Amino acid sequence: MSPYERKQHDGVVNDVVWHHATVTHQDRVKQKGQTPVVLWFTGLSGSGKSTIANAVESLLLAKGKHSYLLDGDNVRHGLNKDLGFSDADRVENIRRIGEVAKLFVDSGSIVLTAFISPFIVDRQQVRDLLAPGQFLEVFVDTPLDVCEARDPKGLYKKARAGEIAHFTGIDSAYEAPSKPEIHVKTAQASIDECAVQIVAQLEALGYLRGDK
Repeated sequence: MSPYERKQHDGVVNDVVWHHATVTHQDRVKQKGQTPVVLWFTGLSGSGKSTIANAVESLLLAKGKHSYLLDGDNVRHGLNKDLGFSDADRVENIRRIGEVAKLFVDSGSIVLTAFISPFIVDRQQVRDLLAPGQFLEVFVDTPLDVCEARDPKGLYKKARAGEIAHFTGIDSAYEAPSKPEIHVKTAQASIDECAVQIVAQLEALGYLRGDK
């Protein structure tokens, strides 16, 4: 192993230094007039994460807020196209998205991420990347039987038939949040109602102002 490879292996690259930019995080926050935050949507496949996140972003746009939606399927077309769905690949998938989300927060944006992210420890690691208050866990709480009845992509049917391995909720665990900052129940409320609830909570918590 070369010295450089050893540094990489140990998780430290001594020859790479952080470049400090003239425009600061605070400058970007002031410019955008909002408090940047990660809205981390988590829930089973078919729970409505992407649909609700998309509706929330539309409401934020209407309010003149700067946001960006990172969707679980979309990032696997590019950034994470080399990853599968084993537990190890799921961990790496979330790690990469956490780092990307952190960059968006530094830009002063409100970033919405829609990923199953089934493991508590991985969601906590993303939270730990960010400053206090910059990570809000949004639990899209939908019972498995409801998700399976919806099955918009036909994935549950394939998983039940043994055509898909490591499928969350079937043969791979989903660890639900115990204390999410925002909790929506799609079996009891419409997509629009859930989106309005989330934006209302953002407003109540001061995230849509720049002085939080």
